[in-house]
Amino acid sequence: MSESTYTADPFGPPAPVLSVSPVVLSVPGRAVDLEVRVSAPVTGSDLPVVLLSHGQGYSNHLSSLNGYAPLVNYWAAHGFVVIQPTHLSSRTLSLAPDTPGAPLYWRSRAEDMRHILDRLDAIEAAVPQLRGRLDRDRVAVAGHSMGGHTASLLLGARLTDPDDGTEVNLAEPRIKAGVLLAAPGRGGDALSEFAARNLAFFLTTDFSTMTTPALVVAGDKDTSTHLTVNGADWHADPYVLSPGRKSLLTLFDAEHGLGGVSGYDVAETTDENPERVAAVQRLTWAYLRTELHPGDPAWQTACDALTSGPDPLGRVESK
Repeated sequence: MSESTYTADPFGPPAPVLSVSPVVLSVPGRAVDLEVRVSAPVTGSDLPVVLLSHGQGYSNHLSSLNGYAPLVNYWAAHGFVVIQPTHLSSRTLSLAPDTPGAPLYWRSRAEDMRHILDRLDAIEAAVPQLRGRLDRDRVAVAGHSMGGHTASLLLGARLTDPDDGTEVNLAEPRIKAGVLLAAPGRGGDALSEFAARNLAFFLTTDFSTMTTPALVVAGDKDTSTHLTVNGADWHADPYVLSPGRKSLLTLFDAEHGLGGVSGYDVAETTDENPERVAAVQRLTWAYLRTELHPGDPAWQTACDALTSGPDPLGRVESK
């Protein structure tokens, strides 16, 4: 592995983290109760909140509140409260295939995040170490793969419901910024035959209304041929096709796992690279830190570190 400035963390050592799960929220009409994991630094106040939406990988438990430890631990150790739901699409729930919304529950996923924001008092009551420590005016959403689609809807992207033909607007104004990791791109003729036939909600994805600031993270080797005919560029669509303040982090030689963000030593990661994961940890944290605390230099510091060495791991562009 080449030498890199990412061997030293410019944002300092991690703080101790507490993690509590499952915190169970009863949601009327949901097929099962909503279970979440809450991770936070042991000390500190006025802590911003990040909602993290899992993807739909091959593993049984990563697509649940038990996944994404490399990101969750880093973000929490550097001052965020991270809340992870187990969406109805998780294999851990083993819901019947005829459950309304199956198999990917695209609408329910976004609604899960709204329920969490509605129930922050209940979450604080369940995790008393958090009481009075949340900054509810600084909320972000992040998601990987299918979770990126969930996050894009909360940031303002729209689609047409394939079941009833109505336009769906799930934008959440309480969310001030987002991170889309290997997220799906546009629909239409960009989709593979499989995706068009089996995942019809992808067909009408419209990023022209996704105005909330966001960082889009894409691997330049993430071709996702089961979903798209457009190659790796498809995952940059949320940046290219959306208005407003956006940034795009393109990771060189990265595939869908972005080095291994979904868990430690995950077999389904086809491009395992701890250095790449460290870059994703730091750049995503720094982006959210600066977006939620305007004027904070973290984002510029992280971008400078990414490109300062002789063999950069990626590039960043913004608009």
